[in-house]
Amino acid sequence: MIPYDCLSKVNEPYTLLFEKRFREFLDKGWYILGDQVKKFQEDFATYNQMNYCVGVANGLDALILAIWALHLPKGSEIIVPSNTYIASIISIIHAGHKPVLVEPDIATYNIDPTKIEAAITAKTKAIMVVHLYGKCCEMDPILEIADKYGLQIIEDCAQSHGAKYKGRMAGTFGIMSGFSFYPSKNLGALGDGGAVLTNSPELCEDLKMIRNYGSHGKYYNEVVGYNSRLDEIQAMFLEIKLPYLDNVNNHKRKLASMYLEQLKEDFILPVVHPDYHDVYHIFNIRHPKRAELKEYLQKLGIGTEIHYPVPPNKQKAMAQLLGHLHFPIAETIHETTLSLPCSACHTDLAIQQVIDALNAF
Repeated sequence: MIPYDCLSKVNEPYTLLFEKRFREFLDKGWYILGDQVKKFQEDFATYNQMNYCVGVANGLDALILAIWALHLPKGSEIIVPSNTYIASIISIIHAGHKPVLVEPDIATYNIDPTKIEAAITAKTKAIMVVHLYGKCCEMDPILEIADKYGLQIIEDCAQSHGAKYKGRMAGTFGIMSGFSFYPSKNLGALGDGGAVLTNSPELCEDLKMIRNYGSHGKYYNEVVGYNSRLDEIQAMFLEIKLPYLDNVNNHKRKLASMYLEQLKEDFILPVVHPDYHDVYHIFNIRHPKRAELKEYLQKLGIGTEIHYPVPPNKQKAMAQLLGHLHFPIAETIHETTLSLPCSACHTDLAIQQVIDALNAF
């Protein structure tokens, strides 16, 4: 059996450190917004070459709070890719604004810069770029469009820890960027967690207030805030794992290179280009017989996932808002994509077995 992922094996190398630091954490008795959160915020900002990091409860909250902190006019339009995970779209709705979906590039699965301008109206205030699957968006033309129309850029970096575009880290292009530390991410906690990066000291202070009931000091509330704080214990786990993130990314890149070099032309593979340093949070292929392929691999004991089976505009939750819209490129991706094993828990031998099985399909 080759599982799609195995989080117990992924976290196994850190077990002794987890246990040692947990005992120290337990003895200290400070469980909310303490030294662990402060230290992780500093180190994660440094890793990403940014000035400030604000730890929050999860990746969705990271995006919601980032949008709130911009104080956009109620009902503003925010451009977002049509094939993103639905959290990107939910964040815009929860923040009181309107998501405007733009199709992706069929080759990269990221928002197509050539289609953005046509979606801009007088109400458009921001573009939310989503660095999907661990590949950065094509940021140069997007930055030009944002500058031309005076739009803010918010980055959804939930899947792109350590990814780069032309040598520049994901999360460093926009006014703010939101990260998720869901356990399966390249940098994953042992529960939920998230963070917002920014270079603005004012936004950093606003975010710290918003995440903590709108308060800088206990029982003194300056704005109507929210309760969304990165847990001290999750910050501790993340702080332990952060120095190994590049090793994890390099391992996943090595496994990805095996797929890229050996899989037959029957499969549509991720695009590789020297401008992009991809970290393969998800290694996806596309195939017109996706259902048959998934079942075939399952019978051989090979686990796969589908990211994602239903496009946002076809989700029941979005029926009233987006159900009347049609996004053929996104729908094609969602109908044909399949995610293959490509985790820190996998060996070269395991991936070779997956490749051999795929080539025999």
